Amino acid sequence: MRTTDHRAMRLFIVLSGFFLTNALIGEFVGVKIFALEATFGAPAFNWSMFGISGTLNFTAGVLVWPFVFIMTDVINEYFGVRGVRLISWVAVGLIAYSFLAAYAAISLAPAPFWVDINKGMGVPDIQAAYSILFGQGLWTICGSIVAFLISQLVDVVIFHRIVRITGHKHVWFRATASTAVSQILDSFVVLYIAFVIGPQHWSIPQFLAIGIVNYAYKMVAAIALIPLLYVARVGIVAYLGENEADRLRDEAASG
Repeated sequence: MRTTDHRAMRLFIVLSGFFLTNALIGEFVGVKIFALEATFGAPAFNWSMFGISGTLNFTAGVLVWPFVFIMTDVINEYFGVRGVRLISWVAVGLIAYSFLAAYAAISLAPAPFWVDINKGMGVPDIQAAYSILFGQGLWTICGSIVAFLISQLVDVVIFHRIVRITGHKHVWFRATASTAVSQILDSFVVLYIAFVIGPQHWSIPQFLAIGIVNYAYKMVAAIALIPLLYVARVGIVAYLGENEADRLRDEAASG
């Protein structure tokens, strides 16, 4: 039997593919900042902390990053620390490669007819628009990659420490607990590197206030998606069979 015929290997490929796709999409769509209240036709929610005030504005990357958290926990449960570490390092490499490809594409001289066509469509400078959309700042890229990697590696460690205490029960608890800690790091590390150390030089009150608002959103989204963990577990058991699913979970828990 070929390696790719093994159901466990196929499962890992599918889960990893979905994980990587969402991670890459999240990086590129994240350049857009949207108003949460206006999106749902609700009145603006005005928050105020540390002398900083604002409304609920988030990066569009929040559409897909919660699914990355879900995939992390699913891969963690069935393929363990090694599985998550492997796919996290692969994701970092692919994200860096994607940004290099984007910068290479930006540097290409635009075809005159392409510029003219887009002018007629209401985009006066398509090259500038293209550069803004795909050419995120170096500090933002570095902050995003470092925050992603740290949060992933911390998540997997906490997840498995809880598994050793609870066994395979209480999926919701270990998923929520590991996400709660890892997303503190993800939320604050990226902002600190990109906007405090970076050229905008945010004040510490601004950094803390926006970090807390972002973290609160991520936790609400993570809790709301917990049912998907149980759906994924049912689907995986149905695909692998109960014995094989239990075997993978036991191997994952043993490290």
